[in-house]
Amino acid sequence: MRKLLTAGALAVCAAAPAFATGLEIEIAGEGANGTVAIDLFEDVAPGHVEQITALATEGQYDGVVFHRVIDGFMAQTGDVQFGKLGQDLRAAGRGGSERPDLAAEFSDIPFERGVVGMARSQNPNSANSQFFIMFEPGPFLNGQYTVVGKVTGGMDVVDAIKRGTGGNGAVIGAPDTMSKVTVTE
Repeated sequence: MRKLLTAGALAVCAAAPAFATGLEIEIAGEGANGTVAIDLFEDVAPGHVEQITALATEGQYDGVVFHRVIDGFMAQTGDVQFGKLGQDLRAAGRGGSERPDLAAEFSDIPFERGVVGMARSQNPNSANSQFFIMFEPGPFLNGQYTVVGKVTGGMDVVDAIKRGTGGNGAVIGAPDTMSKVTVTE
C-alpha cells in the first residue's frame, strides 16, 4: 500500500538538508601520501552517511590514524576518541564519537576492493565513527556490515597505507594518518 505525502510532509522533506556525495581524504605518513576520493552511498546507508559527513564537517576525522591495517584485507580508521595522532594510541580502535551508535543499514552491495564499510562491535547496531576500506574482496562481510561508499580515486594511496602486524593488524610505530577529511558535493 502506498502512502501519499501531505503538503506538510512535502515541506519537511524539501527543508531537509541535502546529503553530501563524498569525502576527500588527505593521507600522510610512512606508507601513504596522497588523496583518496570516496563516493558515499546516501541512498543505501543514509544514517551512516549523515554521521560520517557531520563528523568530517566538524573536523573530527582530521589527524585520526589508520590503527588497524591487514594486508590483503582492509585498512581501518575513524576512531575520533582514541585514534588522534599525538595521543597514546594503545586504545585506538575502541572508541567512537559523542554521537549515538547507529542502527545497521545492511544492503546487498558486496564488499569488493575499494568498498568502504562501517566498523562495529559484535552488536550489529553499534557502528559510530570508525570505517574501513577494502584492499581485496571480503565476501564473508556481505550483509554483516553497513556499506557506506566506494573509493573512486586514489586507490593507489590506499594500497600504500602502512600495514599492521599480527592477526589483528595493529600498526606499530607511527601509523599513517587522515591529515584532512573534506566533504565534497
